[in-house]
Amino acid sequence: MDIIKLLELLEEIIDTGTKMPLTGKVLIDKEEALNAVDQIVNYLPDEFKKAQWVCEEKERLLKGAREEAENIKKENINYVKKQIENHDIVKEAKVMADEILKDAKEDAKTMRLGARDYADEVLSQLEKEISLKGEEMVNTVKQQVDAFINGLQGNVSGDLKTIRENIKELRNYK
Repeated sequence: MDIIKLLELLEEIIDTGTKMPLTGKVLIDKEEALNAVDQIVNYLPDEFKKAQWVCEEKERLLKGAREEAENIKKENINYVKKQIENHDIVKEAKVMADEILKDAKEDAKTMRLGARDYADEVLSQLEKEISLKGEEMVNTVKQQVDAFINGLQGNVSGDLKTIRENIKELRNYK
């Protein structure tokens, strides 16, 4: 029996199977169908099996080649990165970056010290002004207190004088 007849037999098994309504599916005799498939596989020439082995071997080799290509690619990327890091331009850029950073730190320190000196100067000036204003206020308050006391003494003296005169008058009034 040739392979075409076996495939026709498998087709006949499927066509004569019991049809399931509304599903488009067919019930077939499992043993009969497997027997036909088994005969087809056994009837296939060795070239098909060799071709299948060749295809599988090709896939395995391609997979290995892809993995090796990825590894080589990663190694090349790492190599290029190292070459770039060791390149003179990169070294010069790092030196320049370090110098810029150093200058920026020095500038920041100078600005901090300048700000501190400015704040110290402003606070010292403020202290002097507050001290002067405080002394002026104290002197003003002293003058006002002295004037008030003098005025109060004058009033008290005047009142005492009036009281003494009244006492004299009362004594004379007998």
